[in-house]
Parts: sequence; C-alpha cells; structure tokens
Amino acid sequence: MIRIRQVKVSIDKTFKLKTKIASKLKVKESEIIDYKIVKESIDSRHKPDIYYVYEVDVELKNEDNIIFNNDVFMSPNEEYYFTPKGNEKIIGNPIIVGSGPAGLFSAYMLSSYGYKPIIIERGERIEERVKSVDNFLENGVLNPNSNVQFGEGGAGTFSDGKLNTMIKDKENIGKKVFEIFVECGAPSEIMYKNKPHIGTDILRNVIVNLRNKIINNGGKFLYNTTLTDIYIDNNELKEIVINNKEHIKTNCLVLAIGHSSRDTFYMLNNYLKMEAKPFAVGVRVQHKQEMINKCQYGDNYKKLEPASYKLTHTCKNGRGVYTFCMCPGGFVINSSSEKGMLSINGMSNHKRDSENANSAVIVTVTPSDFGNNIFDGIKFQRELERKAYEVGNGNIPIMLYKDFIDNKKSTSLGSVKPLFKGSFTLANINEILPKYITESIIEGMESFDKKIKGFASGDTLIAAVESRSSSPVRIIRNSEFVSNIIGIYPCGEGAGYAGGITSSAIDGIKVSEAIMNKYKSIV
Repeated sequence: MIRIRQVKVSIDKTFKLKTKIASKLKVKESEIIDYKIVKESIDSRHKPDIYYVYEVDVELKNEDNIIFNNDVFMSPNEEYYFTPKGNEKIIGNPIIVGSGPAGLFSAYMLSSYGYKPIIIERGERIEERVKSVDNFLENGVLNPNSNVQFGEGGAGTFSDGKLNTMIKDKENIGKKVFEIFVECGAPSEIMYKNKPHIGTDILRNVIVNLRNKIINNGGKFLYNTTLTDIYIDNNELKEIVINNKEHIKTNCLVLAIGHSSRDTFYMLNNYLKMEAKPFAVGVRVQHKQEMINKCQYGDNYKKLEPASYKLTHTCKNGRGVYTFCMCPGGFVINSSSEKGMLSINGMSNHKRDSENANSAVIVTVTPSDFGNNIFDGIKFQRELERKAYEVGNGNIPIMLYKDFIDNKKSTSLGSVKPLFKGSFTLANINEILPKYITESIIEGMESFDKKIKGFASGDTLIAAVESRSSSPVRIIRNSEFVSNIIGIYPCGEGAGYAGGITSSAIDGIKVSEAIMNKYKSIV
C-alpha cells in the first residue's frame, strides 16, 4: 500500500477523490484497485476557496513506477500489538474503580486477555443514570452518586463525545481506542476525521455495547458501589472495602476515578502519595453557531458541518486563558454533583444541530492561587461552586458579556437564545469569581474577538461556573504505573494523567498493559 498526503478536493466535490488520487500519483484511475481514507481535514485558510484535505492509503496494480516524495510514501504499519508477559498470580480478580473511559478501556483489554476484571462504579448503569440526570435537570432532584459526573461512562457521557487528543501515540494505542469505539457502534468516520466526535446521544449506546463485550469476556460490573477503604500490609495491597462493609481480597487495583471523586481522594490520601496540580476555572460562553460558521468558513459555511474553534491568549499578568471543550451546535448543562453547589459543562448530540455554539473560557490557576495543601484546589472549586449556587439560587447563573464587563446583573437577554439543560436565571457572575479571573477572562475575550469577529459581542451569553476542567490533584505513580503502594495503579483523568475521553482511554490501556506484564491471566 502507498500513502498519499495533501490530496485536496473542493468542498463542492466537483472532482472525485479517486480522480485526485490518480492525478497526484500520475496514474490512470483504472490502475487504482482500492483506497482508504486515513485522515480528513478542512483547509479554510484562503476563504472563499475551501478544500477537504485527505491522507489516503492506496492499493495499485503496479507500484514500480511511482515516484516517492514527502507526500507519497509506503504506508506505515499502524496496527496495535501487545503480548502479555506477566507470571505473578493475582489474588482474586483485578479490581477497577470507575467506569469512565479509563476504567472501561482498561477493563476491555484485561477481559480480552482472560483477566476477568471486576469494575466497581459508584453510580448507576447508563440506562438508570440517564433517568437520574433527567430528573435532576427537569425537577432539580440531585442523586449525589449518579449524575452528570458519576455513573457508567464517566463525565464524558454527557458532553460532546469529543475524541481530540494532543498526546503522541507511537504505539498506536489511540487507533486501537477508535477501533474499539467503532466496534461498539460509534460512527466509522471517527477513524479519519481531523476532529472526531461521537455525540452524547450515540455515546450512550456505545457504552452499553462496550459493557456487554467486557461481560462476555468474563468481566463483572458492580453498580451503586463505592470504594470506601483499602487494606495494606508491608506496603502491598491486600484487600479493598466497598460501601463501608464488604471486603474483597485483591492485590491489583486500578484507580480510574473521575476528577470529581472528592471523597475518594480524601480517603486515598491516608495511604497514597498525592500532590496538588494546576487546573483552570472560568465561565462558559454561547454564541450563535451561524456566526462561528461564517467566521471560520465564509460564505460557503452552509456546505460544511458546524465549525469549531480553539483559542488561546497569554494575559498581561502572565495567566493563560483558553477555550476548552468547545461544543458546536450544543447546549450548556448543569453538571453539579454535590448538594448546594453548581458547576456547568457543554454537550452536543452527534448531529450538532442546535442554534448555538458553546465553549468554556477558562483561566489557569495554580497552588499559589488557592494554597499548597493537597486539597486546597478542591476547596477552591467548592467555594466557587457554592457561590454559583447561591448567586443563581440553585439555577445556572447567566448574563450578557456587556454586563459582565460593567460588573452588573443582566436584566434582559440579547440576540443569543439561551440553550441550557437545567434551569437558569439572570445574575451577576462577577460575584462568583475572583477579580483576577474575571479580568483575565475579559482580556482573553477581547483577544479572541480579533480572531473570531463577534466573539466578544455584548450579546454573548455567559454562564457560570466552569470549575472542573481537570483534576485538582495527582496521585503519584512510577514508570510502571504503580503508586507508592504495590498493586495500586492510578489511572486516567481523575488521577491526573489524562484530559479527555481519548487520552483517558489510552491511559487505561497502558495501565492494563502494565498489569498484564506483571500478572498472569486468570484463565
């Protein structure tokens, strides 16, 4: 197979991709036996001329006369390979705490190789979890153990299902993650889209299929089950306690807890080495998706899918401001998990067909802002969430950007229709955030407006508080993915080693590899 890069096709697709491939290779179309898209992106740098840009693998009848260069070369081997090497015995079964991406993909791999993991999840199965979330969004009844943050699938289940990641993937684990997703019902286009996403509506079914595959391979799920203690002897894990009463013997524990597992962090601090880490907090903004589309694509925007963006700015005070978890055609959702506190996130369905685009605009904070003790970051988050709940009287606080600048409560809305999952109310968000955060957000918004005209429009809708961009703590682990206690493997976003669905899933697979390279399978 031959790989070709920089194959450009007009968005009008007046030329077929196969024709462009033949032209690039300087061969007749009849010489092409087959081809497969490896990557697809959009080049809109020279509007109004916009192109799809493809990278493809091509099978030819005769490769002898092909001239190779930077854009034409032999297709690399990008398959994932792994062979377990472990020979130690696992006591009982490997236990995985958490069924978010890290936990599920770790469980998938372990179960595929005969390790029969037990996955414990404090929340509900996705079918019941959806009902609990709907009850909260419609009636305000919060289930602290099963909500937008907790439950099967993790926090990403009620987001956009974005699969973007910035991590390098020399072992092709990321491709394996995407293959598993597709195997479980995700759209096949995620294998080649530049900014792949699944959508929360489809992701729910994918999670069910992933669960069933794990069960069919010998795995077991325990829902409504919380890790409440661990027992250690001679610096080695011996057993765990669930729901404050049941003991399970094991010497292999994967901590795939989410970034909101605050009570679990406090318990684990009695045994594990942990440290505070930087994160970011701020607001979530809504614009008309059509405005974003026009800016990104020009007059041809109707021919393309909803546009996204990623913006960054370094403030005069040295702080970073950036957009995060951008959801084209989406909603802002109340993602609270503790009573008397309020946090928000963004979500989109697969079609991304709502009127609004939304994204977090967040500001970096470090221990110098909130304190050097391990849990000062959690205290800082909780303080912001408590203020948001109070300012909004239990509803999502929202305001116009022009009023945010003037530090006054909005009394009416502008041209952007508010699209929320959960009740909202007009308020003054400045009463929630520290001044250095609000000043940084304003400076960032004005900078972003130079790149996307209208981003800092007075009618831009702002909601608060975006407080859980990443985990505020990190559980220390070594190069073999083991904590200071032998047999305990911190994993994924909550443990401080990932920042999204794909990176969490990759980390889950890496941890499963470490386990399988130490222990032998159960069957």
